[in-house]
Amino acid sequence: MATELSEISTFIHSIPPFDSLPKQVLAQLVRELTINYVRKGDYLPPKGVNEPRLYILRKGAISCLSSDGELVSRLGEGDLCDAFYHHDEQTLSNSKITSESPLQVQTDEDCLLYSVKAAVLDEIGARFPSISDYFSQNSAQRLKNKMSQVNEEAILSSTLMNTAVSNFYQSPIASINAEKTIQQAAMQMNEEGYSCLVVIDKENPVGIVTDKDIRRRCVATGLATSAAISEIMTRNMYTIDVKSNAYDALMMMTAKHIHHLPVTRHDQLVGMVTVTDLINNEGHNAINLSSIIHKARTITELKEISQLLPKLQIRLAKLGSSADHVGKSISAITMAFTKRLIAMAEYKYGQAPVPYAWLAAGSQARQEQLAHSDQDNAIIICNTMKPYDDAWFESLATFVCDGLAECGFIYCPGDIMATNPKWRQPQKMWHKYFTDWVETPSPKALLNSSIFFDLETVYGDVSLLNQVRKKLLHKTQNNTLFIAHLTKNALNLRPPLGFFRDFVLKQNGKHRATLDLKNNGIAPVVDLARIYALSEGISAVNTIERIQQAAGTPSLSKESAENLIDAYEFLGMLRVEHQAKELMRGKSADNFLSPKEISKLEQGHLKDAFKVIKNLQDARQSSY
Repeated sequence: MATELSEISTFIHSIPPFDSLPKQVLAQLVRELTINYVRKGDYLPPKGVNEPRLYILRKGAISCLSSDGELVSRLGEGDLCDAFYHHDEQTLSNSKITSESPLQVQTDEDCLLYSVKAAVLDEIGARFPSISDYFSQNSAQRLKNKMSQVNEEAILSSTLMNTAVSNFYQSPIASINAEKTIQQAAMQMNEEGYSCLVVIDKENPVGIVTDKDIRRRCVATGLATSAAISEIMTRNMYTIDVKSNAYDALMMMTAKHIHHLPVTRHDQLVGMVTVTDLINNEGHNAINLSSIIHKARTITELKEISQLLPKLQIRLAKLGSSADHVGKSISAITMAFTKRLIAMAEYKYGQAPVPYAWLAAGSQARQEQLAHSDQDNAIIICNTMKPYDDAWFESLATFVCDGLAECGFIYCPGDIMATNPKWRQPQKMWHKYFTDWVETPSPKALLNSSIFFDLETVYGDVSLLNQVRKKLLHKTQNNTLFIAHLTKNALNLRPPLGFFRDFVLKQNGKHRATLDLKNNGIAPVVDLARIYALSEGISAVNTIERIQQAAGTPSLSKESAENLIDAYEFLGMLRVEHQAKELMRGKSADNFLSPKEISKLEQGHLKDAFKVIKNLQDARQSSY
């Protein structure tokens, strides 16, 4: 019996829309199925069955006929017959037959069918809209939805699908003689900046060796570095022809679990393409979407395009893109939405009375935004503005912020938006804001600092913000009191490690037994990077760029900078992967990760990341 149920479950799970159901719900559905045997020439529903049911054809063939005997459709194995599914009409949802001209459903062969009560499907559909939507739509609607998915995939995949691998490979290819030692190979990789070498024997390629091979097959096994490189190389290496498209290269590397793929022309090696090369190119998806956004004529069109953002985030996560790459791609698209809305507003209200700059704050300014974050924006206006000019800027701010909200970027809960008059001011007022925050670091000033010290011009006169930032950095670079207060404020967010270095999980509420990756991991790094930047007069806003530029300064050693970037990127990777899983389940993306979601190895890495952050926080605390 168990074997039979397993076979039925496998069959049902292969049929849309049931292929989208979780295993436990599928098991519930299978338990509710009735098995029906119907002889050739008989009609559905079977005798004695009166309640609405859906029939699933396991074996045989069925014809659906109109009242005058005209063939409407013919069904085969795996097809669904919903002629008797609807409560109020006996029609097939994919036909034009109405309740006034009911269908006749006749078997053309002996048939084995599974059937399920409509009430059972209605209950499942209430929990999983993909099921109810499927049976409430006719075939034309379903086809339209399918083609919409195809078009979305085309937009998201067009870069790699339509680009030859020749646009990505690096040449000339780096090689090493098979008789050279492992140590010599490692030295060559280090000197030339390559992560792999093709091994040559008598001018013929005989294998490939990567830095990973050296770690796994030499260092980890205790093999002497004086051994020949041929002892640890991968023989029978995979290659791809230069005429293949980039998507094929990526799929081959994914299927074969390799990160380097030699490229050939007429069976001769001409270069090397890596997963990194292809993943970095996915940033062009942002360019592709940005181009579509630029052509949108209405907010409704922009709203439809915005639905692609979560899908893009999922795609990038599946491809293994770094959190930095995902953030920059999503942020670029958000800026494209903002620019298009500003252009629409200027068309509606006329040109601005004086020069201005529309600013992004927070994660968007740092180019670390993920799909449909909340808004953080402001406007700097030229000092020549008159009091009555603000009416125009208020209209602009309202139009753009409302438009962004329509596109899924929710209003800022703290009202950090250009619609708030406080954050829509002439340049001289912004100078005053920053001067007051630095010279009088009250708790509210420190809160504003954490937001408005991360600003980037999205549209308009970039000099307005650059001048403000220049004066700001001059003030913060030598103000140890302000840096001390900012440091104390930043240390309020701590990594969730207990006394014995175990995870401290949330104890109650909706996110019980989870880690807050954002507030307890990513945000502390963002805060540290901001402090380093303000201490050293660094104008960069992106977190990784701030850490890189601060490396080797009195604020941060090079080794600590490398460790902090590793911790930040690992946390970002976990966050992106977690959010992708949530989005694929149809949920809203959040930052709350259960340690059970990740492997023991990843849990260990996560603890290491938290320790790095804690150690650098402790170092800041001891300094101030």
